[in-house]
Amino acid sequence: MLNTHFRCAASSFVSLSGLELKLIWRELQRKFRTGVDVSQGGARPFFPRASSIHNLYKKMRQRSERTSNLEGVKQSSKLSPSKSITVAVEGNIGSGKSTLLKHFECMPYCEVVGEPLNQWTNLDGHNALGLLYENPDRWSFSFNMFAQLTRMDMHLKPNTLPVKMLERSLYSTRYCFVQNDYLNKTINAFEYSVFTQWFDFLVRDGKADIDLIVYLRADPSICYERLKRRSRQEEVGVPMSLIESLHKLHDEWLLQKKFPVPAPVLVLDANNDLDAMKEVYNTRRQEILCGY
Repeated sequence: MLNTHFRCAASSFVSLSGLELKLIWRELQRKFRTGVDVSQGGARPFFPRASSIHNLYKKMRQRSERTSNLEGVKQSSKLSPSKSITVAVEGNIGSGKSTLLKHFECMPYCEVVGEPLNQWTNLDGHNALGLLYENPDRWSFSFNMFAQLTRMDMHLKPNTLPVKMLERSLYSTRYCFVQNDYLNKTINAFEYSVFTQWFDFLVRDGKADIDLIVYLRADPSICYERLKRRSRQEEVGVPMSLIESLHKLHDEWLLQKKFPVPAPVLVLDANNDLDAMKEVYNTRRQEILCGY
């Protein structure tokens, strides 16, 4: 019966080749081996209509094109697995970086490297991030040196897919967070010079290169509201003044270019709610993922 209805429905698709029809037929057999449809909560005879065959065909074509695209990237001399695209997602605390990364982490051609919060909150039993927020005058230099090390680990993580997305980068550590600590005198001139020397050494050989910066730009008041809402233990005492300072430094770096910008910058308005931002990510996916 499945075979009979398949032939009747498929007869309207004269544009499909014999091979394509065979592939669709095999897929139908795989999905409905018993000849019944149980998708509505109960078994009933399955009769493939033209629309269902067309939808299945579209899905198979999309899957085939995606696989072909990935193979082409792997074989390309410009974008081989060792030279895949690296996208750094930058923005203030609470700007929505984690939300963006979660949105794209399920893509078959995209891998996400999040901030190493577990390392920052448990370094041989020490909560480095907590110490930083409790006493920045004492711990800013130590934390930033450790953060720089873990950031470099993120950059050095082997590329297994065409697009690697980083939650912040070595560059924002230097031009936003360390710069903020220096301006606020929680690190002194000597410590600032030591950190800068290390940064220059780490980026010199190109191992921290990135291809695109996605700047999630949100108003400080919105970032602060989100920060309070997520209630991370280490962030309880974060002052609004820090959020405002970091907002200013991100703008000076990525918009006004007062510091070196290592890649093109895509600015996204991150003031909207989660559903609206998901729509932005969908409509601007190719820009965010450099063509994917």
